[in-house]
Amino acid sequence: MNGGSATKMECHLIKKKNVSNNMRYKNKILVLLVLTAFVISGVAAVKAPQQKERNLKVLPKDISDEKLDSIMQTYNKALGVKCEFCHVKKKVYPGDIDYASDAEPKKEKAREMMRMTIDINQKYFPYQPGERPEYLNTITCKTCHRGETFPPED
Repeated sequence: MNGGSATKMECHLIKKKNVSNNMRYKNKILVLLVLTAFVISGVAAVKAPQQKERNLKVLPKDISDEKLDSIMQTYNKALGVKCEFCHVKKKVYPGDIDYASDAEPKKEKAREMMRMTIDINQKYFPYQPGERPEYLNTITCKTCHRGETFPPED
């Protein structure tokens, strides 16, 4: 009879062990699901980088960010100014610049000057037919401004 009752005891321990293993397995699945939910919600919360709002009226609309930044930096150097000379600061975040805004009248003057240099380069200097006249550097802002905000009157 002892052999039979020992078998019942063993069966009870085996069942208890199986229940414990099932519980661990379920806990692992639950933790994995919770972690997956956190990762998915974290990815969903992160916004994809948005392309900066542009308001290009002279330069090509498909200009790369790198090329646009490079051109703008040449304007900064040619006139001895910073971005805020032609661009206004954002109202919501005063530290940021609203590059798309036309609120600063100097921005339209800059566009006129850009058109003028493009026109001069296109009319008076040779360039390859596939080359964009906006990218010609024969006559530039620096030709007249020479690092000064307003060109000397000489």
